[in-house]
Amino acid sequence: MLACSAGAARVYEVRGPDFNYWRAQIKCQAGCPVHTDARGYVRAIAAGQDELAYLIARGPNPLASICGRVCGAVCETQCRRGDLDQAIAIRALKRFVCDRFGPEARTDGGRTLVEFIKTAARRHLPRQCQDQEELLPLLQALTAGSIPQVKGKSVGVIGSGPAGLAAAHDLALLGLAVTIYEMESIVGGMLAVGIPHYRLPRDLIRAEVEAILALGVTAVTECCVGRDVSLSELRQRHDAVVIAVGAKRSRRPAYPGADAEGVYGGVEFLREVALGTSPRLGRRVIVVGGGDAAMDAARTALRVPSPQDDTGGEPGEQHLAMDAARTASRLGGREIHVVYRRSRAEMPAVETEIEEAHEEGIQFQLLANPVRIEKNERGEVRGMWCEKMQLGQPDASGRREPVPIEGSEYFTACDNVVLAIGQTFDLTFIDPRRDGLGLTKDGRIDCDAKTGITSAPDVFVAGDLAYGPKLLIHAVASGKAVVRAIYRHMTGRAIRAADLELHFPVPDYTREAAYEKRRRVEPSTVSVAERLREQNRPVEQGFAPEQARAEAARCLDCGVNTIFDGERCILCGGCVDVCPQTCLRIVTPDQLEGSAELQATVDRRLDRFPRDQASAIIKDETVCIRCGLCAERCPVGAITMERFLFEEQPVCQAV
Repeated sequence: MLACSAGAARVYEVRGPDFNYWRAQIKCQAGCPVHTDARGYVRAIAAGQDELAYLIARGPNPLASICGRVCGAVCETQCRRGDLDQAIAIRALKRFVCDRFGPEARTDGGRTLVEFIKTAARRHLPRQCQDQEELLPLLQALTAGSIPQVKGKSVGVIGSGPAGLAAAHDLALLGLAVTIYEMESIVGGMLAVGIPHYRLPRDLIRAEVEAILALGVTAVTECCVGRDVSLSELRQRHDAVVIAVGAKRSRRPAYPGADAEGVYGGVEFLREVALGTSPRLGRRVIVVGGGDAAMDAARTALRVPSPQDDTGGEPGEQHLAMDAARTASRLGGREIHVVYRRSRAEMPAVETEIEEAHEEGIQFQLLANPVRIEKNERGEVRGMWCEKMQLGQPDASGRREPVPIEGSEYFTACDNVVLAIGQTFDLTFIDPRRDGLGLTKDGRIDCDAKTGITSAPDVFVAGDLAYGPKLLIHAVASGKAVVRAIYRHMTGRAIRAADLELHFPVPDYTREAAYEKRRRVEPSTVSVAERLREQNRPVEQGFAPEQARAEAARCLDCGVNTIFDGERCILCGGCVDVCPQTCLRIVTPDQLEGSAELQATVDRRLDRFPRDQASAIIKDETVCIRCGLCAERCPVGAITMERFLFEEQPVCQAV
């Protein structure tokens, strides 16, 4: 079989499938920064094997439950089903099994989660498609001694966001003594102070953190490095230090009036609300920006109680009346505008967040860019002047550059402005010369973005600080990668992977009835009135079991492949005729373009037979839906549906 993509007419760019090709077909797993086998847990849910699904989801990701609520879901953007109609709701399905088996579902608060994983895993062996980041093979290798634990050494982790927590988790598994230093009063970093409660409940964060602390990790809160302890002191205290501070400072614009009373940075605004010290907001608020932080700030501003709400609890009917009045006030009493300089199509925020903001009555001023903030005589915000924009040519980000329209300035009255136009880092605790660390032009620590290695041998960097702001799951991947670099630094040995590849025929291959026609099932949300009645009320609701099964059944199961036996094929064309997606073609080898290796393979098979008189079957993987009709139609059994399995067993090697 040759895999292909169409090029010019009658010519096809092809490649012969190998291990990397088969792995890449599972696009959700290949696209995930920690290589979670999303296909595996989605198909397990479809089969009613929820415990197995959780083990797969949790395997490479110590923050699986948190990701089930707020992950940017790279897997969904990669999902092959999205090329057919709509991607599988992978994140919501992850939440479905985490709600049942994750630390938040355990009466002990997550303290025995890892022991549960070890025990449950024995009920579900063997597993499919295990990447080297999987927890179970690592635990097995540590138990067997094939990966020696590191004893008598310690690591300090600065910051308890997703990168810091992921690093602490894996460092502890490898036997190191780990201490997290967190400047806030709670562990979680930006998870706890940057994501609103209504998206990520705090009891869930606490449960996820508790599972990591149960591994022996120590967390020191309200400890600001640079104020309470210096980086130099931490380096003397520990054998290695991981700097995993997030981008917790808002970027401030240069336009006039940005220093007015009532102007807040998006990060600082969300932090104050999360810690219970909500800023006083007036009736009209403008939020500048189009990303997730802007949506969070706008929707949070709608939920912040008005000053008149700050009264004691009234008893009985009076309390109910006041509660109703406050709800009505939030529904109609505060006007929120989002100002964004591009169009809706270019907004980087998650689509569901934009839609829910619309539902809640937030107004959008698109193709508008702030020019200045106007103050009143007391130096307070009076309003904002903006100019209208039009989209020009694409810029470096690939999005069309907004261009001002001359003479289009307009004024919007407001009481507050929240600036959510980007984030940066606070690295005032670092002295480059003293600490032997270089800084980049954009204010980060100079390091290898993949490993976190810096110019100081005992200092490593993880998360946004390593590569700039990205998604939560990228931070988790970065924290895990740093652990391997630290292990190598301390032991002189590298944790690598030994690959094993297998294809197994799937006898009597069948699919769910009309699976290719099913529409995506979306998680339900609470009504707008309910959302705003309680400031921290979670908006998205989890799937019910029947919803989860229905949605999981839509998965195309990209680990199953059509395997062609050229020795048995009689070139009848039945497979081509029956394919509902027209992804199979019979062509002559002279229509094929590919690597020199591929061409040499074709020449060997032809053994000087003329190319224009021979035949080859090519398949366009981008449109195959794994229906199995080609295998069913083949009269000679030349086509089989086979499941691709692989395992990357972690091994320890000297370097």
